[in-house]
This record gives sequence, structure tokens and C-alpha cells, in this order.
Amino acid sequence: MPRYTVHVRGEWLAVPCQNHANTIGWLGKEAVRRYMKNKPDNGGFTSVEEVKFYVRRCKGLGLLDLDDTVEDALEDNEFVEVVIEGDIMSPDFIPSQPEGVHLYSKYREPEQYISLDGNSLTTEDLVSLGKGLYKIKLTPEAEAKVKRSRDVIERIVKEQTVVYGITTGFGKFARTVIPNSKLWELQVNLVRSHSAGVGKPLSPERSRMLLALRINVLAKGYSGISLETLQQVIEAFNASCLPYIPEKGTVGASGDLAPLSHLTLGLIGEGKMWSPKSGWADAKYVLEAHGLKPITLKPKEGLALINGTQMITSLGCEAVERASAIARQADIVAALTLEVLKGTTRAFDTDIHAVRPHRGQIEVAFRFRSLLDSDHHPSEIAESHRFCDRVQDAYTMRCCPQVHGVVNDTIAFVKDIMMTEINSATDNPMVFAQRAETISGGNFHGEYPAKALDYLAIGVHELAAISERRIERLCNPSLSELPAFLVTEGGLNSGFMVAHCTAAALVSENKALCHPSSVDSLSTSAATEDHVSMGGWAARKALRVIEHVEQVLAIELLAACQGIEFLRPLRTTTPLEKVYDLVRSVVRPWMKDRFMAPDIEAAHRLLVEQKASVWEVAEPYIEKYRREHIPESRPVSPTAFTLGLLAVNACAGHDESCQNEL
Repeated sequence: MPRYTVHVRGEWLAVPCQNHANTIGWLGKEAVRRYMKNKPDNGGFTSVEEVKFYVRRCKGLGLLDLDDTVEDALEDNEFVEVVIEGDIMSPDFIPSQPEGVHLYSKYREPEQYISLDGNSLTTEDLVSLGKGLYKIKLTPEAEAKVKRSRDVIERIVKEQTVVYGITTGFGKFARTVIPNSKLWELQVNLVRSHSAGVGKPLSPERSRMLLALRINVLAKGYSGISLETLQQVIEAFNASCLPYIPEKGTVGASGDLAPLSHLTLGLIGEGKMWSPKSGWADAKYVLEAHGLKPITLKPKEGLALINGTQMITSLGCEAVERASAIARQADIVAALTLEVLKGTTRAFDTDIHAVRPHRGQIEVAFRFRSLLDSDHHPSEIAESHRFCDRVQDAYTMRCCPQVHGVVNDTIAFVKDIMMTEINSATDNPMVFAQRAETISGGNFHGEYPAKALDYLAIGVHELAAISERRIERLCNPSLSELPAFLVTEGGLNSGFMVAHCTAAALVSENKALCHPSSVDSLSTSAATEDHVSMGGWAARKALRVIEHVEQVLAIELLAACQGIEFLRPLRTTTPLEKVYDLVRSVVRPWMKDRFMAPDIEAAHRLLVEQKASVWEVAEPYIEKYRREHIPESRPVSPTAFTLGLLAVNACAGHDESCQNEL
């Protein structure tokens, strides 16, 4: 019986064909049916009949006629691909592999807009813009400021005044005056020569964030860009036309010159560009496919587009938001581990934390009480060891409020710096329309976000460091009273043995990544730019540290849920049972050894996705507990503490009733 190997959305499926008269269309439908069968949500479809697709050979990518028979069109065991209409082309640009692969997700052009004025963008907004959830428009006030700023530049050019970057060269060539007839060439040459980055390109999400943030800075009206050019940049963003931007090459002063130059290079129709409609192609063709024209740079506009800290800051905003999400969920995962290890909640007593009132510490202790308070959520597991002779737990459980707490406070500190930075003018020279002049300064220097992101990496790493130790306690039978490595028939099965090794490896790698990049500086541009921030690396490695933290906590989450299996039929608290149910909806219990990496990835998704996340399941119980334990006479300002530490002082003075005494 002939069979065919069919590629559908990243999965290979073997499809036997008993009838040689079956068509290519039948083969495609059968492959889609098998793909849907393997997916818990049917791959997002309700029936095979609704799926529109085309079929092509994997070798050469030749399209196949759906009406042809498989006998006439294919050889036995030939590899073919089913491409579902609406799936977007891969953002992975690999010059040596022009055929590439495909990222199978739907692109839906957003209908809602975010209005930018240069003053009120939030880190949450920027991440949403990166995800393609909104288009951009300027406020009328921002348009007016941009126009007034441009008028200053036009006057300088008309009067042939010598001003850095407008009528002179750059860096070491700042004293070289450029004639008016070559001012356009000056700006284009600047962009081309500074497009010298290396490495993999930023993902579409990060490219959108970078582009959106640059638009927000230009909207402040201190850059001298024309409203016409800025509107062209906005049109490119709204069409999701995203230039090829290598991730390496910035030293973080004078701003992120290399990545922002690559960004601008695509906008002027040179280099490569990606859009959901075209995939990777020459920028001029991508713009043309969307009915857009390449930007023609006017005096100062090249410099206005490439001078600033937006690479560091946009990646930093993603880092802050991901850090916030994993820090919240780390408390939930640790609470589940504490239950499995039959720990006590006495260490989370309100009075303990009231006498050391760090906001993060108080909030973490509160979250533990909200998840473990047996007066609100009876736990059969807790009841089973109520009268044990254990006095106190290991630090990895007992000190969670102190360790997790400072992570929360670190994130809040860094977020405050990022919020200031994303709404700051970071050009040079600055154009002050109200004074009708330009002033050279140093707002482009990335030391603020660089230092903050180094601090963020150091702080967030500790969530993984303490989590890895809890994984050890779960896997070690002398510490957990559970089967070794959380599996039956140990020896025949290895269980979580190497999953713990993976966690240890990630924690060790983080230790190296946490070395601050901002302590380094190398003089550049012939000693004109003689101190730099190295903030680009600070941002990129902060993201790597956070990803490792997410993965370590995903392993702990799996291990804690596996530990629950050995305590059945006893049940934990209601919110933690909901977390357990969520995990079991994507990962089945570990009865015997199997391929573990997909389980870790599935648990990781539960920690990073906004919908169906661990936080989404537990948050209603945490907030209900908060409402019930905040005295009405002590209202909390909605502006308090960026990570939701809204009741830290209120919960510090609770009476004994909100303690869970085992």
C-alpha cells in the first residue's frame, strides 16, 4: 500500500492510500483530518470541510493540482506539504535557505488604534503593539508639535546655519560642513553606512515594538522629522512592513545606531523587509505590494530615525512584562510545591512581614496565604500532616516571601525606569521649537536602561535559582518522602532525573548571563564616543535569563503536579487544584518514561501565554481573598505598585483569622 509523508503546520504525518484513484485533494483533506485529530483544540478548526488549502511538493515547492490522482502526480512515499490558506510566511530569514519554512499562525489585521503623543505610552501598550494587536495614529497635539519642530529645521537649511547632523557630518566629521545640494545624500549615506549590524534578525514582534517605540519618540516633536515622513513610517507599521534588523551591533551610545539604521534602511526601500503578505523580500517590493512608497529622506530625517535608545528599551519593555508575569506565577508554583512537600504556612503570617514591610515581600506572603489558607480553601493534604512534629521548612519554601519579594520590587523599579525611557526624547541634536533652536546633548546614552536591565536579570534569576532547589527537594526521596525522581519502578524509569539536570543547567547558564554588560565600555568613533552603555546586550541577555527562569519554573510546575499524583486521593486547596487541572489538560501524569521535552514546552506555554495561563486560573481566588481581607476603611490607590501590590499595607495588620495554621 503506497503511503505519503505530509507536512501540516510543522508536523509530519504518514498518510496511507489504499485507492490509487484518490485525488491530491483527498490526500490534503486526510492529512488535515489527522492533524486535527492530534490537536486538543482541533487545530482551531471545527471541521475538515471548512479548511482551504493547497498542496505542493516539499522538493522544489511545485504546486499540485487538487484534482489530479495521487497515482499520476506522486511517487510512493513522496514528501508533500499542505499549506492552509491564511497561514503567514515564516519570519525566519535564512539567506542560505531561500525556500525556508513556515510559521503557522493566523495574521489578522488589527482594527483598533493606539494614539501616540510621545508622553503616555506604557510597557503593556508597547508589547501589545509588538503582537500586532493595534495600529497607530498620532494625536492632533503630536502632529502640531512635529510640524513646529520641522519648521526649525527648514529655517536652518534655508539660512545655511551650521548645525551638527543637519548641515555637518557625523561623529568625528562633525566639523565637516555639507553643502545644501548634498544634504539628501548625507542622510541616505548615514543610514546605509550605519546599517552594519550582524546576527539573526529581530522577530516580527520585536521589530514592531522597535518601530512603534521610535514613532512614539518622534511624536514628541523634538526630532525635527517632517509630519509627511512620520506618517509614512506609521503607514509601514500599520501594514506590518518590517525591515530586516540584525540583533547585534549596538553599543548603546550614540543610541542604537546600527539596529535603527537597518530599520530605516527598509523604510527607504533598501535591504530586506518582511510582511505577513509577502514574507521576506526586497524592501521596495514589499512596500509596493502594500501600496506604499519608500521614504525620501529630508535634511536631519536620517539622523532623527536612527538616534535613540529604542532597541534597548523596546526589548527591555518585553523583558519587564515577561518578568512581571513569571514573578506572579512563581508564587503559585512554589505554593503548589509547598503543599506537595507538606510544608507549613506559618512562615507567611502577617505579623512576620509587618515588621519587615518591604512591599514585594508582603505581597508574596499574601499570595501564599490566599492560595493556602485552609479556612478559605480546605486542603486534605494539609490536614493529613496537621499534627506532625516538623517545626519549620527549608529556606526554599520558608523564605519565598523574602526571595520572591525582592524580585517583585526589582521589577517595579526597572519598570519605572522603562516607563520614563519610552516616553523620553533621545535624539541628538534636540530641536526645541519654542526656542527656535537646536541643542546637542547626550540623551541618546543608554546607561539608564542598560543598568536597569542588568539589575533586572540579576533579580529575576533568583526565581530560577530557588526553584531549582525546590525541584531537587521534590525529586530527592530523602527530602520529599516521595518516590525517587517522582516515578514508579525507579531504575526501569528515570522520571524527572534529567529534567532536574536541565533546570540546573539553565540556572548555571544564567549565572554567567547575569554578569552586568553595562560595567563595560569601549571607546568608538575615533574617541568621540568614548563611553558607551553596552545596553543592547543587557537587554538581549535579560530576555534570555527570563526565558530560562520560565523554563525552570515550568519544570517545577510539572514536578509538583507529578508529586500530587503520589498523594492522591488527598486533594489540595481549590485554587491549586484548578492549577493542577490546567496542567493536566495539556500534560498527562508520568506513569512511565516518555519523551519529556514536549511536556516541558507545554508547561512553559502555560506560564507565558496570556490566555489559559497559570495566573489566569489562580488570580480570581487571589483577588477574592484580597477583597475579603482589605478593610473598607483603608482604600488602596489604583496607582500603587506596578505589579499589583495594591494592598500591601492593608494586609500587614490582619488579625489571626487570615493565617493558615497547620
